[in-house]
Amino acid sequence: MNKKEVIRILNLQKEIFGDELFISQIKKNKTMVKESASTYKQPELFTQKKSSWELAKSLDEFEKLICDCTKCRLHQGRNKFVFGTGNPNADVLVIGEGPGAEEDKQGLPFVGRAGKLLTDMLKAIKFEREDVYIGNVVKCRPPGNRTPMQDEMDTCLPYLKKQVELINPKLILCLGLTAAKGLLKKKESLGQLRKNIFEYEGAKVVVTYHPAALLRNPHWKKDAWEDLKKFKRMYDDL
Repeated sequence: MNKKEVIRILNLQKEIFGDELFISQIKKNKTMVKESASTYKQPELFTQKKSSWELAKSLDEFEKLICDCTKCRLHQGRNKFVFGTGNPNADVLVIGEGPGAEEDKQGLPFVGRAGKLLTDMLKAIKFEREDVYIGNVVKCRPPGNRTPMQDEMDTCLPYLKKQVELINPKLILCLGLTAAKGLLKKKESLGQLRKNIFEYEGAKVVVTYHPAALLRNPHWKKDAWEDLKKFKRMYDDL
């Protein structure tokens, strides 16, 4: 069959069937591609498995899961892991920067001279220690009571965040600049931080002086008292 004959036959088919013959074939091909794509199953996205402590349902369970933590250098010199203490359903969470020598011995936060002053500060605004929950940004004592380093606070912060999740406080009282920086990631001075109200995981946050700083500088107690009164007004307005 020569070229002229082929062209004649194709033209004859077009006269009989029109363009529908060719368009139908194109549609058929597209349908086959579409059906093939619809039957292709996308691979499941990779999801990181949560640690057991992230799934803890209570503070007691959580403490047991993390009390042997070795994620940062602070574990090397600790005597006891200082998890926190108080009412597990408290509306108020009090946060310091880290354990001192006495806290490291007893495994409890704020039990030295600064702890006694904290107790008095809470009583001044009508709270008992048993009414609130008290913890720290880091759970192990920094050597020589030095300020916790940023990487140490960053390593321990997920633990504090989990405590906030389990306690679900309405208000947080942050004691001192280090605790405020560790929790809120702010760079302002303590004076600037004290002027504002912040939010962390749904809770309102007030920043004031650390009790240890008030022991060294008693003239700051007047300003701390104003912070505490502001905090109490916020609590009364809940």
